[in-house]
Amino acid sequence: MTRSPGRARAAESRGSRPARRPRVASVAGIEVAFVLGGGGILGATQVGMLRALVEAGVRPDAVVGTSVGAVNGALVASDPTPTAIGTLTELWTSMSRSEVFSGSLVTRARTLARHGTHLHPSAPLRRLLAASLPERFDQLPVPFQCVAASVENASAHWFTSGPLVEAVLASCAVPGLLPPVRIGDAHYLDGGLVHSIPVGRAIALGARTVYVLHVGRVERPLSPPRRPWEVGLVAFEIARRHRYVEEMATVPEGTRVVVLPSGIEQTPLVSLRYRDTSRVADRIDRAYRASRAVLEEAA
Repeated sequence: MTRSPGRARAAESRGSRPARRPRVASVAGIEVAFVLGGGGILGATQVGMLRALVEAGVRPDAVVGTSVGAVNGALVASDPTPTAIGTLTELWTSMSRSEVFSGSLVTRARTLARHGTHLHPSAPLRRLLAASLPERFDQLPVPFQCVAASVENASAHWFTSGPLVEAVLASCAVPGLLPPVRIGDAHYLDGGLVHSIPVGRAIALGARTVYVLHVGRVERPLSPPRRPWEVGLVAFEIARRHRYVEEMATVPEGTRVVVLPSGIEQTPLVSLRYRDTSRVADRIDRAYRASRAVLEEAA
């Protein structure tokens, strides 16, 4: 696989090492997969990428998502058409009016004091998802899977069937912001803790062409920290990114991976201003234009 710095290109893998893949049964008929990574408010970037893909006539046979990518992924799996892209665009551009992360500093402090683990309740996001998604996985026209971090087992847990909203909610339960999601006797946190961009899952399912939709950080290499606060940022990014890097290095021969560009050169390593929606429209537009150019070139 070849990738040029700062810009993603489609390429055939020429790796010599055998790939170590999760023990997942491949699914017949899956040729094209969309993989949507995590990244909080930066996930608006994926909307632009999805628009470019849909306009290029690329339809997924499967969608795999984690964290905010589970939200975007479930929505596109429910309707892989321009209509869904319009819905996603409206959802993201109107997020400043959303109640998902609403509340004053005092309100958030009270929530933290009352529960001790999070700043926001999960009910507003649950309502938003319930209004936008089917009730169950098997009602989706495109197969969809999402991952969450199992608290009790300290491992990745893939949701592939059953109630859809709770699974997506579990996948995007950001530690400290939202509470762990209880499903049965187990508790789950954000899927980005165990899979930031689960390329390996799509390949394990049998996909021969994988489109990677990320939020921008993977487009530039990390640099050694030079300031005290950079130490934590770089360490966090290594922990977040290493599994993706390993999976990209072991893509099987003959599998085509297209990493779509975000169109933004200086994406922050950590978006601390998680409620700042001022750049949502700009992120969507830049990702759309950059991804459209790459798809036209690869056609």
